[in-house]
Amino acid sequence: MAHAIVELKNVGKSFKSADGRLRSVLEGVDFRLAEGEIVSLLGQSGSGKSTMLRIMAGLIPADTGEVRLRDQPLYGPARGVSMVFQSFALFPWLTVQANVELGLEARGVAPAERERRAEAAIKLIGLTGFEGALPRELSGGMRQRVGIARALVVEPEVLLMDEAFSALDVLTGERLREDILELWTSKAMPTKAILVVSHNIEEAVLMADRVLIFASDPGRVRFQLAVQLPRPRNPESAEVRQLIDEVYALMTVGRASRGRTPEEPVTLQLGERLPEADIGRMEGLLELLAGDTFEGRADLPRLAEETELTDDELLPLAQAVSLLGLAQLAQGDLHLTPLGRRYVDGEHTVRQSLFGQQLLAHVPLAAHIRHSLEQEASGELPEEPFLRLLSETLDAAEAERVLRTAIEWGRHGEVFEYNYTTGLIHLPEGEAAAEPAA
Repeated sequence: MAHAIVELKNVGKSFKSADGRLRSVLEGVDFRLAEGEIVSLLGQSGSGKSTMLRIMAGLIPADTGEVRLRDQPLYGPARGVSMVFQSFALFPWLTVQANVELGLEARGVAPAERERRAEAAIKLIGLTGFEGALPRELSGGMRQRVGIARALVVEPEVLLMDEAFSALDVLTGERLREDILELWTSKAMPTKAILVVSHNIEEAVLMADRVLIFASDPGRVRFQLAVQLPRPRNPESAEVRQLIDEVYALMTVGRASRGRTPEEPVTLQLGERLPEADIGRMEGLLELLAGDTFEGRADLPRLAEETELTDDELLPLAQAVSLLGLAQLAQGDLHLTPLGRRYVDGEHTVRQSLFGQQLLAHVPLAAHIRHSLEQEASGELPEEPFLRLLSETLDAAEAERVLRTAIEWGRHGEVFEYNYTTGLIHLPEGEAAAEPAA
């Protein structure tokens, strides 16, 4: 087994919520990044992947457990680790050359040496001739190349890439990924190990020697899959497609599905996050699944191709229709249920009725909101109590998103309504609240 450059043992991390409560983001994380390997890390948004990367880089400390770099405890920013961010994070008033030199300047490298090394990194990443350009004069792909050059110029042993390709269009992202792999394979860059956080399953399989899948709330490594295919890998080959299918299957084994058969309904806990799924897209997915192309059953990779949705868009949709019992999600395949068929074949009012029925049965948050409204003489409540409830387990932004999703779903199923002017959730028109006790 290759020697570990970075190792995490039983690492945990918590952050304070807006109400002062500690919320566990990472718990019991065990991970080693060995010399000579590329590892891809997949997981839901908000599962703690970026937090893990920042701990590995020494930018934030772990609360519990141990972080070691080359067998030494890591207590602060690691000189041998560089990060590339999704947002490019360039200083807009500095030229390409000056942006790339920043890390060297912070380390006290002499100006002449900074210039030489920055020019070499710019050449390595394919931006020769753009040294004097400002970020606004560059395309998105070129700006990300500047970010990569800035990371490589300090000659890191470990390169951490946090959604580095996701802000780019598909073709630009593919080209940049291929260039990084070419530099890695040819040993043209000094980096000895790479960790890539991604939402793109195909990208993970094409790049990595190992694919890790993160669980959420709190984040931890749930599965890992070795990829033993030589590079470059053909995305259309049977071996790659089989691995992609395996990763999809692992990605769709959620916490709510543990200990149950695929035929049993999924039910979330009250404070769990809901999939970020739009009603219109859910209906479009069900209609496509019911149509002649798939005849009620499809594997997720084919659905992704047919819908042209990213994995980060498709997986929540598939999880949502599965959660509501309109489809079954098992082993990376999506099957339309008899109830899903009734939904697709039904008129708008039938769809609303079925959706509301399933929402109350399988989404405790929606059932809790409905029950709370029924207990109020006015039949209405502000959203704040429900946000506070969600904030016990989710950060403020995610609690807000989950409540917005529950409200959208509740309105579609005519379970409750929402007044966007007053911010009040209320029973549908014509439905009476409970009579007050005598």
